[in-house]
Amino acid sequence: MFLGLFLAFFLICNVLSLSAQEYSNTSTTCPEYFNCRNFKGLSFPFFNFSLPGCGLCMLDCEGNPSPKLALDSQPEHWFDVKYIDDSVVKLHDPILQSHLDNQICESFSYNIHPRPSPAISYSILNNITLYRCFITPESHPMITDLFSGYKNYDKCDNVGYTVYYQNSSTLQFNGTIPSVCSAFTLPIVSAYDNSSRDDGLFQLLTSDFDLQWHVSDECYNCHEKGLMCQTHRWEKSGCANVKQGKKNWKLILGIAASAGAIASLVILAYCFKRKFSIYDFIDFFMSKTQKFQNVEDFLKSYRSLALKRYSYLEVKKMTKSFKIKLGQGGCGSVYKGEFHDGSPIAVKVLKESKGSGEEFINEVASISRTSHVNIVNLLGFCFQGHKRALIYEFMPNGSLDKFIYGGKSSTNPQLGLQTLYKISVGIARGLEYLHRGCNTRILHFDIKPHNILLDRDFSPKISDFGLAKLCPSKESVVSMLGTRGTIGYIAPEVFCKNFGGVSHKSDVYSYGMMVFEMVGGRKNINAVVDNTSETYFPDRIYRRIDEGDNLGLDAVTNEEENILARKMIIVSLWCIQTDPSTRPSSTKVVEMLEGSLEALQIPPKPSLSSPSRTFEDSSTINVT
Repeated sequence: MFLGLFLAFFLICNVLSLSAQEYSNTSTTCPEYFNCRNFKGLSFPFFNFSLPGCGLCMLDCEGNPSPKLALDSQPEHWFDVKYIDDSVVKLHDPILQSHLDNQICESFSYNIHPRPSPAISYSILNNITLYRCFITPESHPMITDLFSGYKNYDKCDNVGYTVYYQNSSTLQFNGTIPSVCSAFTLPIVSAYDNSSRDDGLFQLLTSDFDLQWHVSDECYNCHEKGLMCQTHRWEKSGCANVKQGKKNWKLILGIAASAGAIASLVILAYCFKRKFSIYDFIDFFMSKTQKFQNVEDFLKSYRSLALKRYSYLEVKKMTKSFKIKLGQGGCGSVYKGEFHDGSPIAVKVLKESKGSGEEFINEVASISRTSHVNIVNLLGFCFQGHKRALIYEFMPNGSLDKFIYGGKSSTNPQLGLQTLYKISVGIARGLEYLHRGCNTRILHFDIKPHNILLDRDFSPKISDFGLAKLCPSKESVVSMLGTRGTIGYIAPEVFCKNFGGVSHKSDVYSYGMMVFEMVGGRKNINAVVDNTSETYFPDRIYRRIDEGDNLGLDAVTNEEENILARKMIIVSLWCIQTDPSTRPSSTKVVEMLEGSLEALQIPPKPSLSSPSRTFEDSSTINVT
């Protein structure tokens, strides 16, 4: 019965939708994405010439042998498109190619740039600046002196000018250009320094070039609102109304009302058949939309935190279209970027598959409440449909894992024990702040070397709060819908309730496992060694500590380092106790690390030793 009702409902809705389109004399709707030959998923500012008014860069997808691009709304000049990638398009100019092939002077009066516009600007990435000067007997001495040291092309006497240039992209003209000269740019074959080459001018120029475009913020906002932005050079920046056709609103409302009535009958029949509430049906039907709305509602409630929200276009600009990749994790990739004032930043772009926005909310909600020297600073964010990004302060030395694995052959040398000790104290202070210093207690649930960032002085900062959980400060145990964390660092109570309740002590366990790796300079589980108890570092080091033997660590070279290593190991052994109640708090961890070695007692051997080799995997999991 339901299948028949559903099919009837689907057919009626489609017929009514087509009828509404037929009787509504609207202008053509601009698509969010479109394809043009081999180029898939193109969007604003590009548009197909068959849909005028839908963008700023017109594409003729029927062009031969490749699509054509015009940079003006009323094109006079078409370029061949080689590829389109983020904010850069590679073009071929057939007119310029003809000029260069024939080495004619028209090449130097040819303007490749479109007319200026308040909506969009362009720049040739690899270019050379040329100075075209009309030589007269009066101007000759001045021009010769002004461009002393420049190369010149003087084979344009028939048109009365000489072209001056420097075939080095690093040299800039620092004088005042006289009225008899004009500066212009043309594409150059490469961006490297050509000063040692003695090629002629035409050998430096090319008709194939990369053009970078940048849409103004005002224009992009217009587009987001469904409006058109001003494109003429004499108009001020702003939005213009889109000319829409007239709609037969009475007919459309009538059709909509009919569709609504039929839909209501179908839903009621289905609910009656299945014997559940109409509200259950609505909840099920609206679940996906509600996920996105929850994020927006959350962001509105956090406006008072003064975190700046950026558009996705601004994020692309900050990262130069995601040019420099710093790293990649389970929830996204991190890119280097910079603000408009040149200050460096790190931008974490979350994967689009994270549709519910849970990790995004966790990160913003958690870290926006913090202000501590050992917690990374969140500077802003982007939430635009499926596009989500978090903007952090840039940490020059990257993550801790680069400095504790790999041995002497590693690109990043292992840090000395004194530095590692200071890092371990800093991380413990950061955890103490999260667990006690905030108005709301924050449980991180993913403490590991990859999530510890190091600044220029190797001071640690805890990062990546995607799996964090907020709870009132007075609560000692929290409820969990599923396991979250990284295998090898997860406390036993997180994946098995029999070991106790999940609390801030779960972060302490992860911290202890991490400090073991810092001291040992290796993973706790050695995948190279056979599957014996020797593969588990905490087992081996516990026996050495308990028996008073030499630690056998390569990093220990003197007695001072031996004391620091023993303190870190004993504290770690307390942190990884199977029973959460016997583990120290993060505050106690700081106290133990900064106290004397003699005051530390060796804890009982943790009952969970020599874990299964499946724990060698370091992937992050979050089952909810």
